[in-house]
Amino acid sequence: MKTQELIKLLKKNKCYIIRNGSRHDIWYSEITKRQFPVPRHKAEVPIGTLNNILTDAGLRK
Repeated sequence: MKTQELIKLLKKNKCYIIRNGSRHDIWYSEITKRQFPVPRHKAEVPIGTLNNILTDAGLRK
């Protein structure tokens, strides 16, 4: 999954950006009440990173 697709998915599921870093954005999930980094790259997000982001966002159990 590309970063832009991931961002669209996060926005649909009650997540929003708290702040911007140099290479990552820090997001917050209303579902899990957690903060988590999302890389700001154009390439595919590695599968392990993607799984961690989805878990922190409350989209995977």
